[in-house]
Amino acid sequence: MVNSVTNFGRNGLYDWVIQRLSAVILAVYTLFLLGFVIATPDMTFAQWHGLFDQTWMKVFSVAAIISICAHAWVGMWTISTDYITGSTSLRFIFQLVCAAFLFTYLVWGIDILWSV
Repeated sequence: MVNSVTNFGRNGLYDWVIQRLSAVILAVYTLFLLGFVIATPDMTFAQWHGLFDQTWMKVFSVAAIISICAHAWVGMWTISTDYITGSTSLRFIFQLVCAAFLFTYLVWGIDILWSV
């Protein structure tokens, strides 16, 4: 078994668990938003803003953003190690770019949710 696969877990099993847990969080978040939109057919901006103005929804949204980043990182790490085999430096650059984009997405998402 390979240790420190993505640095999220101690081995591949933990990465698998992260992938599945993040998928469950994202599924629940998506179903909740879909249910809210369906249950509110004449939705106004005030209702949408009111939903995201509540602290529990901000926390739920941050959990979804963190889940997207964790899910994407495990997936992109797997892709890079499976398909970029010739050059270690190219794989490192690819992973660095992915990490930079995910970090930017995380910070930007938290800033949007908690700025107003």
